[in-house]
Amino acid sequence: MSMSYIYKLAGWFAGLLLLQVLVLNNIHIAGYATPFLYIYLILKLESGTSRNALLLWAFFLGLAVDVFSDTLGMNAAATVLLAFLRPLLLGLFQPRDVQDSMVPSLQTMGASSFFKYVVACVLVHHSLLFALEFFSLAHVGTLLLRMVTSLALTVVCIMALEGIVKK
Repeated sequence: MSMSYIYKLAGWFAGLLLLQVLVLNNIHIAGYATPFLYIYLILKLESGTSRNALLLWAFFLGLAVDVFSDTLGMNAAATVLLAFLRPLLLGLFQPRDVQDSMVPSLQTMGASSFFKYVVACVLVHHSLLFALEFFSLAHVGTLLLRMVTSLALTVVCIMALEGIVKK
């Protein structure tokens, strides 16, 4: 990774962290749906990023959200799981004729593949995050409702941000 790329990632890290903890954590549509836009950083890392770098970025991003949200490591755990499974998920939806290293986006993957990739990644993240938050199957209906509504809202936010941030 070049230093300019690392500075760019650090800027996204700070921006998404501030957006998440200052604005998005206070949004609870109908008491259920909360967007978790901070995972956009993990989704957008180059496909050639080493697994160790991916896991470190994910851990520190999740930990920073946890520190400001007082969530006891839940975001760090969910984000690290997402980072661990990301190469597999990216491989499922990445076009076969793409060079070794690419940044996942609407342009590089196509709308359909990118959308499926985002939904799969957000589903992995939200499944663990809400399972840890509820830590019980006593209210499985509420758990599934929060997971599905937050997944839909997060995917809409990510796709909107992707449309805005086009190169």
